[in-house]
Amino acid sequence: MSQPLPRHTTRELSFENGTAIGISNRWNGGQYCSILTEAGIVGCGIYDLATATEFGQAIAIAKGTPEIPLVEPEDLFDAPIVGCTPRAEEIGVRPGMTGREAAELMLKAGP
Repeated sequence: MSQPLPRHTTRELSFENGTAIGISNRWNGGQYCSILTEAGIVGCGIYDLATATEFGQAIAIAKGTPEIPLVEPEDLFDAPIVGCTPRAEEIGVRPGMTGREAAELMLKAGP
């Protein structure tokens, strides 16, 4: 009996400041999602801020819970940002804002 493949979806997401790519990856026992902009990523807690900082990347992290996991990129819209890289802070991203607010700032910042 063959095992089902993991699931990967991407789609365009519209914001006031532009368009981003929403990504969702799921497999047996896990998942992660992100919003990819030209300036950086708003993602779930799977992303490592130390590595992203080392490479000068703008990354903002939201954290779900076992009861309310972040599975689809839209789940990030209302999720609070719990951490971000210095490059994301330069764009204006701060812990406590929503994922939507962080994505809007990244879209406004451009490449």
